[in-house]
Amino acid sequence: MNFLLVIGFAIFIIFMTFYPDIKKRNRRKKTIQQSFPDNFVAILEKQLPFYASLPEKLRLLLHQKILAFLDEVRFEGCGDLTITDEIRLTIAGQASMLLLNDQDSYFNILQVVLVYPSAYVAKTANPDGTFEESVRLGESWVSGTVVLAWDDVLHGIQNTNDGQDVVLHEFAHQLDQESGSGNGAPVLKGRTSYASWAKVLGREYKELKKRSENFKKTLLDSYGATNPAEFFAVATETFFEKPEKMKEKHPELYAELKKYYNLDPCDFF
Repeated sequence: MNFLLVIGFAIFIIFMTFYPDIKKRNRRKKTIQQSFPDNFVAILEKQLPFYASLPEKLRLLLHQKILAFLDEVRFEGCGDLTITDEIRLTIAGQASMLLLNDQDSYFNILQVVLVYPSAYVAKTANPDGTFEESVRLGESWVSGTVVLAWDDVLHGIQNTNDGQDVVLHEFAHQLDQESGSGNGAPVLKGRTSYASWAKVLGREYKELKKRSENFKKTLLDSYGATNPAEFFAVATETFFEKPEKMKEKHPELYAELKKYYNLDPCDFF
């Protein structure tokens, strides 16, 4: 009898562990089957330059990703900023471009997006207990929070070929952080993918770091030389904003990102 109770309790624990995920998947399935509102389409056409260039198949998939994003992620305005559909759709639309690699790809740890009207001041704790203040345009936390400055979000979509986009950058960090920490290696498909990823991105990171230290011109923003996590985020920005130049100057890096994101920005950017 005790043995049966133990088995029953174990089954109950397993069920309760996976029930939230099952419930979330079922809700998501219903959400993405909803029709995409016409006013949402109008906002995307106005705000996102690449939207009209997307093939119909990718546009419909983007709609599904956006619907799931808006249903699962909470937006909060900071610094007296009022969250509007324009803000939600602009951010969700840009971020969801990173999810077109797979029908089942979503931001699995993301819970909330905090939006400031402009650059904000963040405090960072030092080991000695003191705090440092720094001005930021965005950041991503492994706890499932992304922070953005709205004016820089707008700057990113109005300058689509400068290789800098705070939304692409911070949400690339979110993908990277799904493994529990940001290390420049997001969850890849297949164990063999990691060897090629580490080889190519490791070499490119070292080269960027070397060129940056010697003040040499680089296609990728030198901020990518900070660490492997920042390199992946910066490489993602360049991949989407300067695809043809990256393909020419960094073909192997471009190929790795093309395989990971499962699309070729040269086709529609």
